[in-house]
Amino acid sequence: MTVVAPTLRLERRLLREEEFDLIIALDEVGRGALAGPVAVGAAVMDAAGARRRVPEGLRDSKLITERRRPGMASRAAEWVQASAVGWASASEIDEVGIMRALGLAASRAVQGVVDQGAALERALVILDGNHDYVSRVHPARLTVRTIVKGDRDCASVSAASVIAKVARDALMTDLHPEHPAYQWDRNKGYASPEHRAAIRDQGLSPLHRSSWAIADAPTLF
Repeated sequence: MTVVAPTLRLERRLLREEEFDLIIALDEVGRGALAGPVAVGAAVMDAAGARRRVPEGLRDSKLITERRRPGMASRAAEWVQASAVGWASASEIDEVGIMRALGLAASRAVQGVVDQGAALERALVILDGNHDYVSRVHPARLTVRTIVKGDRDCASVSAASVIAKVARDALMTDLHPEHPAYQWDRNKGYASPEHRAAIRDQGLSPLHRSSWAIADAPTLF
């Protein structure tokens, strides 16, 4: 199967034709995990940055091997004008539901790039997928455009994707020694057979999403 590399065509057009000064690209990771937080990456692109060459090998994080992701995340963070990762914990997911938790994480990611100097007044947020989960949560008024397959086609969203993926994977690996039976260093909190077996044997940890029907969750790999 041929993998099409993401481009900056959409970003350039939006910055040129719709007179935005900045694009803030967002993508989430961890939505379907059984344990750990959900994370949303943010990557900022301005008109000057959109004229730069896309880093070789940049793709949606799912299309990059685990071994290569950390190096690509570092290059992506250096390539964009600013980047951040926002988080929502398993307990927040249990309390408010996954979609609002995604909004909280996205809002925190946006605030992270604002803290680095990104101005929201003339910024367009492009969000991977078909559902705007950030506008209802973020305290400021945002202009948001959802882009189906944005992480595949738009290089700024691909950058946000790999930055968030590497950050979340590192966190789950760091949490593994506290709860080694679940093998989070390998499955990153997703529903592997070993993870599900450990849940059946030992029950849920405080970092599992206890409101979910975890015992019946399908195996994802």
